[in-house]
Amino acid sequence: MTITPTLRRRALMLGALAAPGIAQAQGAFPTRPITLIVPFPPGGTTDISMRALAEAAAKLLGQPIVIENKPGAANTLGAAQVARARPDGYTLTQFPASAIRVQILQRLPYDTLRDFTPVICVVGYPFVVAAKTGRFANGWRSFVEEARANPGKLTFGSTGANGTPHVHLAELCKREGLDVTHVPFRGDADGSQAMIGGHIDLMAGSTSMAGLVEGGQAVFVQAWTPQRLRRFPDTPTLIDLGYNKVVTTPFGLMAPAGLPAPITARLHEAFHAAMQDPGFIEMRDRYEMLPEYRNSADYAALLREMVQQETALIQELGLSAG
Repeated sequence: MTITPTLRRRALMLGALAAPGIAQAQGAFPTRPITLIVPFPPGGTTDISMRALAEAAAKLLGQPIVIENKPGAANTLGAAQVARARPDGYTLTQFPASAIRVQILQRLPYDTLRDFTPVICVVGYPFVVAAKTGRFANGWRSFVEEARANPGKLTFGSTGANGTPHVHLAELCKREGLDVTHVPFRGDADGSQAMIGGHIDLMAGSTSMAGLVEGGQAVFVQAWTPQRLRRFPDTPTLIDLGYNKVVTTPFGLMAPAGLPAPITARLHEAFHAAMQDPGFIEMRDRYEMLPEYRNSADYAALLREMVQQETALIQELGLSAG
C-alpha cells in the first residue's frame, strides 16, 4: 500500500484526535481498587508497614488499596502473581530480598530484572536476633561458646528457609565455625513463641518481637542496623560485636513489566507522598524501620546490584533451594 500525502494527513489527524482520549484514560487512573500483595503473614512488621503505607496512598489515589497476604514459598508468591498480572497498575507486590534470592536458587515463574516495573523503594528492615530471657547470660557470645562446646545441639529459627534472617544468621554461624540447626517458621509470631517455649535457642527476625522484649520474656542479642536501636540501646549491633556487617535489605513495590510510564509515575507520586504521612512515619519509627527511598529508576539500579550481591552470597554459603 502506498502512503500518499492525503493518507498521511488523515493518520496524523486521527492520532491527534486519539491522543487526548489516551491521556484522559491514563490520567483517570485509578478507577477501581488496587490490590497490594504482601508475601508475609498478617501482623508482622512488613504487613503493618504496608497497611500504613497503603492507607495513606489510597487517600491520595482516591481508591482503596486492598492488602492481600500471601505468605509461604520463601516470600515469593507475590512476585509470582504480579509477574503474570496485567500491566495496568491494579496489582502490585511488596518485594523482599528473598524473592530475588530464591529466584536465583531455583526455577520460578519470574525473573527479577525482566518481569517487573519497579515503582518505588520504601524502607529497610531492622533485623534482630532474640533469645528467651536468661537463656544466654552474655547474649550472642554465650550462644557462640555453647554452640562450639555442643556441635549440632543448638538451634535457631527464622521466618523461612533462604529468607534474609536465615541466610545472614547462617553466614554469621559459618564465620564462627558453628554447627547449628536452622528451623524455619511462617513468621515472627510462630518462631518467637517457639523460642519462648524453649523449642529453639534463637530467633532471627524483625522488631515485631519487641513486645516480648518489653514484656521481659525475651532479649535482643543482636541488631543488624547501622546504629543501635533507639528503643533498645543496650542491644549490640553486628559492628559492636566485631563483624563488619550491616543488613537492612531495602524493599519496595513492584508492578508487572510493561506498566505505562504515566501510571508508574502516578503510583510513585502517591506512595512517595504516603511516606510523609504521619501515620506511616509513626509506624516506621515504632518498628525502627530505616528510610530507603529511591525513585523508580534508582530502585531498578538497586535491584541489579542486589541480584549481584545475592548471587555472591549464595555461592559463598552453598545454599540450595529448600
